[in-house]
Amino acid sequence: MSKTILVTGATDGIGFETAKMLLSAGHTVLLHGRNSVKLRDAQATLAAGAADDKTQCYLADMANFADVIKLATDIKAKHSSLDAVINNAGVFKVPNSMTEDKLDVRFAVNTFAPYILTKALLPILGKGSRVVNVSSAAQAPVSLAALAGQQSLNDSQAYAQSKLALTMWSRQLGLSRAENGPVVVSVNPKSLLGSKMVKDAYGMAGSDLRVGADILTRAALSDEFLEASGQYYDNDIAQFARPHPDALSEQKNKTLITAMDEIIQRITSE
Repeated sequence: MSKTILVTGATDGIGFETAKMLLSAGHTVLLHGRNSVKLRDAQATLAAGAADDKTQCYLADMANFADVIKLATDIKAKHSSLDAVINNAGVFKVPNSMTEDKLDVRFAVNTFAPYILTKALLPILGKGSRVVNVSSAAQAPVSLAALAGQQSLNDSQAYAQSKLALTMWSRQLGLSRAENGPVVVSVNPKSLLGSKMVKDAYGMAGSDLRVGADILTRAALSDEFLEASGQYYDNDIAQFARPHPDALSEQKNKTLITAMDEIIQRITSE
C-alpha cells in the first residue's frame, strides 16, 4: 500500500537517495529543501521516474524556527495524516556558525528543527506512523550552554553534541509515545557515506549513499522497526545498539528537553 512520507533535506545526499528509493516503491514523497532552485531540480529529476502526483515540494530554512513551524503548518493544511517523517536535514561545516537567533547552526538544524517539526506534526502522525531521526556515530556530551548559543564549539564538537541531543530527545519522546504512536527512532545511517557533508567535512568521497537510504527506508516502513520506539539503530554494525550513555539517562534526557523547550519558547515569543 502506498504511504505518504516527508523527507527533509531531500535535494541531495542521503535525503535525495531515500526519496528516490521511496518513489521507486510507489510511495508519495513530500520533498523538503531550503533552496528553491535545488528543490525544483530535485523534484524534476525524481518525478521523471514516478507518477505525476507522487511528489510535493516544501521550502524551509531549518535554521529558522519560524520557517520550521510554517513548514509543519503547510503540511497539515494539505494532509490529514502522514505515514512517516524522515528528519534527514543536517549540517556540519558552515561559513557562519551562528543563526539569527544566536544559536549554533548545528544545534538549530540538527537538534531543534526536527524536534519542533515532529512535535508540530504529531496531530497527523498516528499509531502506525514513524518518525526517523538521522543521528550519527559521532555523539558527545551536550553542553547546555552551547545548546543555548552561549559557548563556542568547533565543527566536530558542535556536530557530535547536536547529534547526541537529537538521539536523547528521540529516545525520550519515543518511549513516551510507545503505546499510542508514532514510533520514534534515531538511526546512524552509516559513517562516512558519500554525501556533500562528508566531502566538505573530511575531503573524501565516502561510500555508497544507497546504504544509508536503505536503512532509512526500512526504518520508515519495515516491520523490524515496528516496536522500536525510543531505540537507536547503528548501521555501522547493522543492528539496534546502545547510544552514548547520556541518552540512556532519563534525567539527562528530561533536562535537555526542558532546556530546549525554554529556548524555543524564548525565540518564538520574541
